Amino acid sequence: MNRTRRLGTAVFLITPVLAVSPAVGARAATATAPDIPSRATCNVETESNGKYHLWGVGFPAYAQVAYSGSSTGTVSTDQSGRFDLGGLSGSKWAVKTADGKTYTCALVRH
Repeated sequence: MNRTRRLGTAVFLITPVLAVSPAVGARAATATAPDIPSRATCNVETESNGKYHLWGVGFPAYAQVAYSGSSTGTVSTDQSGRFDLGGLSGSKWAVKTADGKTYTCALVRH
């Protein structure tokens, strides 16, 4: 009888730990660092001299991306998957990666 009570108490104490652990693990696994975007994006903004500034984040590191708009070209991303171009004319831009994905760049207004 004493053994049965101890076994019942052990099950009662262990069950909540098992029920909580997967939820805590799942929540931690889905968290991302705040400065790392979850997907690639590109943006355009007007510079003070009237030209446009094009930049992107979330692309593969050290990759070539092709940009097109009022002019075309390629630019390399840095170790964090970012690129930055300034002095451009025109506010409509698109970026294409080596795997064929095309991103339309959003115009950011300040």
